[in-house]
Amino acid sequence: MSPVAALGRVTLGLLAHLGRVAIFAAQVVSHIFRPPWYPREFFHALMQIGWFSLPVVGLTALFTGGALALQIYAGGARFSAEAVVPAIVAIGMVRELGPVLGGLMVAARVASSIAAEIGTMKVTEQIDALVTLSTNPLKYLAVPRVVAATLAVPVLVGVGDAIGIMGGWLVGVNRLHFNSAAYLKNTMDFLEVWDVSSGLVKGAAFGFLVALMGCYHGMHSGRGAQGVGAATKAAVVSASVLIFAANYLLTELFFS
Repeated sequence: MSPVAALGRVTLGLLAHLGRVAIFAAQVVSHIFRPPWYPREFFHALMQIGWFSLPVVGLTALFTGGALALQIYAGGARFSAEAVVPAIVAIGMVRELGPVLGGLMVAARVASSIAAEIGTMKVTEQIDALVTLSTNPLKYLAVPRVVAATLAVPVLVGVGDAIGIMGGWLVGVNRLHFNSAAYLKNTMDFLEVWDVSSGLVKGAAFGFLVALMGCYHGMHSGRGAQGVGAATKAAVVSASVLIFAANYLLTELFFS
């Protein structure tokens, strides 16, 4: 019975962990609408998450759009369907690749940073100092970062979508010898408003999950440098897995 008991322990541990995350998320959401608010922390988080993540998201989208155009052209050439390159690049970027890759880049950069920052504050007893000063650490540390990420990541996704489509256009015109006007016309003809909107909604959900995981693991980090390192790693891994899971669920919801 030992393998069954081990499986049961793992399952119960996983469910308990999911329950703690759900309770933490509910507490964060409930504090969003209750004062006091900390606008200085919010705008600082907005700059860190949004503006400073723009270069890595933009470069990722640019090269992804170009590679996607090459791959679709190579596949379409087998069926004499090279003309679908502009439409597939645009739809693929705004529906899937833009939100997912943007979310993953933000997770790698932001979730780790938040977890390390808050974990270090816990190790150095700065969180205890906040409690001593009658300041709710959850409201002061987690809420501004979660709100900022939820608002900033859709903007990053929108910019990344545009840059990714531009990357496909650059490769299509200069490498695959498409007519520039025809490429842009095909892109606009096949791209619908809901395609872009669904990607932005995904971006908001991914931003919420990234900041939530960073704050959760930071506030539950162990003592010492090893505990902070483990919390940072767990934040990135859990945020990335949740992004893929949420992407499937949202895709099923939007396009089923």
